[in-house]
Amino acid sequence: MARRSTAQLDLELADDPPVAGFVAETPSPRRAGPRSGPAPARSRLRRLLRWGGGLVVIAAAAFIPYHIDQFLASDPHFILPGGPEAAANPNFTVEGAVHAPRLEVMRVFARDFGRSIYLVPLAERRRSLLEIDWVRDAAVSRRWPNGIAVRLVERQPVAFLVLPAAGARGPLETALVDEEGVILRPPARAQLSLPVLHGITREQPAAARRARMGRVSELVRELQPYATQISEIDASDADDLVVTQVVQGRTVRLRLGSRDYLARLQSFLRNYSAISRHLPNARTFDLRLDSYFTAEDGDSHAR
Repeated sequence: MARRSTAQLDLELADDPPVAGFVAETPSPRRAGPRSGPAPARSRLRRLLRWGGGLVVIAAAAFIPYHIDQFLASDPHFILPGGPEAAANPNFTVEGAVHAPRLEVMRVFARDFGRSIYLVPLAERRRSLLEIDWVRDAAVSRRWPNGIAVRLVERQPVAFLVLPAAGARGPLETALVDEEGVILRPPARAQLSLPVLHGITREQPAAARRARMGRVSELVRELQPYATQISEIDASDADDLVVTQVVQGRTVRLRLGSRDYLARLQSFLRNYSAISRHLPNARTFDLRLDSYFTAEDGDSHAR
């Protein structure tokens, strides 16, 4: 019996065509709605914990410095011992005070003895120190646990002043003056070899004294090699400074103008032997001219 062969036909059927006027909807993924369960409660708890932690940090930030401040202000370990009248106090040191009265310096800190050094207003105390005439600059620092250190820079006097007594017709007052025109009280015990300066008074404005003393200080620096021979300086005219000094046993007054002080003085000293032979009685000389010297009587001596 003959074998009958069969064939398998695979047919690919097309999708049914869409019906006119009908749009097929493609199902979209379903949006997740709010979850039910304990998640919202956990979120609220986390927020509460964050807020609570923040409040704790803020409270601690205010609480800790306050108690540190109270501790530093009241603990006995930080109290400055002694008093302003004490002659020596290892807890209160003053450096650089040579002519400035130590007792006056200590009295600036009178309210600080017996209380914590933490409470000492350093900037305010420094300003008070600068009001002392001899103090040019000052620094104040704490030395823990219970010490105060003061470092002073004193003014350097350049001349003595002889001033009328303040507000009265009394005896003359002796004072000192520095290169900035600050008038200083003479120290109780000091040996100073300085010339006497005329032309500076208390009544002059501070700016005028400072400007005039600028000229005087320049003269003093230039004539330093002859400082021991100069006894007086007259700055009544700031543009014509006059020095009094001893030359070959004679006291002479020399008008030096406002510049070239050293060159003019040295030129005069080189020629003084000849000058004194020709003008033995002359005591005041004008050295401001470069070509010759003029004596007080009007005679001149060529270089």
